[in-house]
Amino acid sequence: MKEPAISTHSALSNSCSSPPTGEALSRESVSPPQPLREAVEASMQRYFEHLDGGETSDLYAMVMAEVEAPLLSSVLAYTDGNQTRAAAVLGLNRGTLRKKLKYYGLLEGDAP
Repeated sequence: MKEPAISTHSALSNSCSSPPTGEALSRESVSPPQPLREAVEASMQRYFEHLDGGETSDLYAMVMAEVEAPLLSSVLAYTDGNQTRAAAVLGLNRGTLRKKLKYYGLLEGDAP
């Protein structure tokens, strides 16, 4: 798996994965959780606003790299580390899952 060229990676990371603090945390506790689709749309909107007319490239690869690692990690936690069950939940072949886990440094004893 080729590592994506990331030109404005931090802007997307900040818009997608910043933990809520202060005012944002109090708003989240009042409003219901946002569906994943809407969260992605809002994050992409913030990302483009942050670009402020600047150029970007390889956006698809950048977004997939930002989303795939926490997805795999969350599913592994959900399945108590059972890779066979995790692969089934994800709809992946177990070998493909292991390859992705290794790529992201999520296999025990491996580092990215």
